[in-house]
Amino acid sequence: MSIAENLLSIKNNLPEQVTLVAVSKTKPIPDLMEAYEAGQRIFGENKIQEMAEKWEQMPKDIQWHMIGHVQTNKVKFMAPFVSLIHGVDSFKLLKEINKQAAKNDRVIDCLLQIHIAEEETKFGLDEEELDSLLASSEFQQLKNIRIVGLMGMATFTENQNQIKKEFMHLKSIFDRLQRLQTPNCKLNALSMGMSGDYKLAIECGSTMVRIGSSIFGGR
Repeated sequence: MSIAENLLSIKNNLPEQVTLVAVSKTKPIPDLMEAYEAGQRIFGENKIQEMAEKWEQMPKDIQWHMIGHVQTNKVKFMAPFVSLIHGVDSFKLLKEINKQAAKNDRVIDCLLQIHIAEEETKFGLDEEELDSLLASSEFQQLKNIRIVGLMGMATFTENQNQIKKEFMHLKSIFDRLQRLQTPNCKLNALSMGMSGDYKLAIECGSTMVRIGSSIFGGR
């Protein structure tokens, strides 16, 4: 099937409240343009340099999501245009995003990445770190970022019960924090689920899925 056909078949099966991020990392611009022509407007990249190059060359109504691990020294390259940063896993990074957003006279939306997997390699905050970050006065002084949700990645395993347990854990944190509304924190997005597990993630309450290979084919 073509990219456009893949995209439409996934979109037709997504519940209305679920946002589709087309993971376009390493894919050439003609592939992204095929998805764009088929109506896709949200693309996810995991390298800032590559995302900036594509942003320069592609239509300006695209929303660019940074879905990879972010190095603080690279934030300035995406601050003028990035629409949502998925993997914010430290206060230091949040401060840098705030600083670069201010320089560009913008407020940048972010998701806090929560560590839910059993693997040590996955980045993210644990629940204690999350709570103390959101409660800190330093956080509340950041005027140029807005925390709009949480993001998490399940353990890379065939065990569906384990994946489900991790997704449900993240959903319970999300539900608990939805009561917390501050000027720079209003949670409405729960980003979990990729090509392999997005259907399960949606069952567990995900409102945003990141799908690459099922749209663009394997790398």
